[in-house]
Amino acid sequence: MDPVRLTLDQLRELRDDIAPRAARRSRASVRRRLERWRDRIFFIAQCALAAGVAWALARYVVGHHQPFFAPVAAMVCLGFSFGQRLRRVAEVMVGVAVGVGVGDLFVRFFGTGVPQIIFVVALAMSVAVLLGAGTLMTTQAGVQAAIVTTLLPNPGAGFSRWLDAVLGGVVALAAATIAPAAAIRRPRQQASEVLNELSAILVETAEGLRDKINQEAHDEKRDERELTDALRRARNSEAMLDDLRSAADEGVAVVRLSPFRRKHRGRVQQIADLVVPLDRAIRNIRVLVRRCAVSVWRDERMPDEYPMLLDRLADGTRLIAESLFEPAAKVAAHRVLGELGRRTADMPLPSGLSAVVVLGQIRSTVVDLLELTGTSYDEARKLVPLRDDGLDEK
Repeated sequence: MDPVRLTLDQLRELRDDIAPRAARRSRASVRRRLERWRDRIFFIAQCALAAGVAWALARYVVGHHQPFFAPVAAMVCLGFSFGQRLRRVAEVMVGVAVGVGVGDLFVRFFGTGVPQIIFVVALAMSVAVLLGAGTLMTTQAGVQAAIVTTLLPNPGAGFSRWLDAVLGGVVALAAATIAPAAAIRRPRQQASEVLNELSAILVETAEGLRDKINQEAHDEKRDERELTDALRRARNSEAMLDDLRSAADEGVAVVRLSPFRRKHRGRVQQIADLVVPLDRAIRNIRVLVRRCAVSVWRDERMPDEYPMLLDRLADGTRLIAESLFEPAAKVAAHRVLGELGRRTADMPLPSGLSAVVVLGQIRSTVVDLLELTGTSYDEARKLVPLRDDGLDEK
């Protein structure tokens, strides 16, 4: 009876635990969906207004009775990526012109029907490809050829559809100049998130090494788990950098194309310039963390000072993140990293391979992070003095 009773108790505990966990997951899912909606609300409103304006202009100003493609063209041209909108406008216009032209010719000479639709779509898309079109332009050519052949078989209606497309594109282009401020703030926020994540990874790596060196962990596997988790986070940081790169590209496109945001060009470009040295820093930190993890897995001895070096490297990284919003922190970051660079030059060369690799990666990362403070590469190298034993930073 006892085993059965114990099993029933476990089932009750499991049941009692499932409901709160499901509720937490549900709340987290709702929050994520609301965050996505908030991120895209400007785009949704922009598309909705552009569609309405394009339809009204085509209907009441130009006098078209069925200007359904004007709002469609406006929404397609806007798209999700600000930097591609000019190209989208051009591609949609050319695609429509090709599709409508080919469709008109076939309707005039061959009428409508299943064979005509198949042939006219294939021909319109082929012409677009031969003109060097991208995917969007090629698709639009096929779509418009099909629509002209089926919904607008009257050849005289072809020009009105092309004019609707042009009108929708012009409205989209005008709407695109009204850019959201979020596109300017987001790169800085994303860069801060990447740097804070790198700082947290370095702190976790330092803790894992410290536990291994001191052998004070209550769980002998805790140091290994810490290093394994740090390595996983270091590998995942590449995805965060991709998000930063996309945000920076969009921000640069916004300040270049929108006359209302050009005054922010310097600040946005400053963040975009961080991507390359930050990419190098992420790669070096990933190698550093992997080698620390290997040393723990292989039970290799690391110098006692290494956890402190990693803590200082984490401090410098965190200060750079703060400097994106508080410029005064940049001075502190420069000082911390400079001191760390000089300290690594004076340390004796360790005996183990992993320890040598980690020391070299720390020095390389210091140079990369110094560049993030606005220091030139040559000046950053001078702040990390060469070692007499030949272990160079680059």
